[in-house]
Amino acid sequence: MNEKKELRLSIPKEEVLQPGHLACQGCGASLAMRYALKALGRDIIVDIPACCWAVIDGPFPYSATNIPIYHTAFETAAAVASGVSNGLKAIGNDHTTVMAWAGDGGTFDIGIQALSGAAERNDDIIYTVYDNEAYMNTGIQRSSATPHGAWTTTTPVKHYRKGWKKDLDSIMVAHGIPYLATASIAYPEDMIKKYLKAQKIKGTKFIHVYAPCPTGWKSDPAMTIHLAKMVVETNIFPLYEVENGKYKINIKPKNRKPLDEYLAMQGRFKHLPQEEIEYLQKTFDEKWEILLKKEEHFG
Repeated sequence: MNEKKELRLSIPKEEVLQPGHLACQGCGASLAMRYALKALGRDIIVDIPACCWAVIDGPFPYSATNIPIYHTAFETAAAVASGVSNGLKAIGNDHTTVMAWAGDGGTFDIGIQALSGAAERNDDIIYTVYDNEAYMNTGIQRSSATPHGAWTTTTPVKHYRKGWKKDLDSIMVAHGIPYLATASIAYPEDMIKKYLKAQKIKGTKFIHVYAPCPTGWKSDPAMTIHLAKMVVETNIFPLYEVENGKYKINIKPKNRKPLDEYLAMQGRFKHLPQEEIEYLQKTFDEKWEILLKKEEHFG
């Protein structure tokens, strides 16, 4: 069996996510949930705080996920998942997967205290952040995951976002959790393998999924997958995993693509002068080199 065929077979055929969800055209977050549920199956409980997915799932009593869902307060995704997980164990259920599913606003910002607590306790949950780099559900406001240079409604063109997005992945690794991974919806085989691995590991697992938002990024909905691929090929969002402190980069682009093409596909960056683009390129190249060194020394 050749490698390409093996990769195709790694994607489960069953669709847990049903038609009729309320996502926008080209929504990366909807694809992220689809792939996650294909990997994790139906023996699962998911809690969702205030975020795009609180709407995407559908109005009560309808649910596009067709699995048990708890809708929770903005700051409580990790706390609720911890409670559900420990409650299941109290009644002898050690087989049902428990996952918190939150956006970057509810993770990098509002929910980080509950997430830190769950990680410190090493509660047996999977925590997924689908990262669209702003508070998209409430009007495209800046979050601490918004990248340097980006337009949002609270960082308009004349005052575009200054400073780098919070390095939450390093923060989570510093908690000593057993598993962390980054994933992109443009690489479903890689993403599904990481969820399958996380499902078998006891303790807190953190998966950071890159999920483009055409509405907030002012991008063509038809280009969502291309954007999610470009972000890996430019080394802006490397795909890697950290298992028990050991780093492994999953995809190493043979020839790093220039940043210009990625930025040009999004209206949120169209105001950037060339010197800012060069600054971004230099910084992302430096961050990639740091990750390579981490893999070398802690791989």
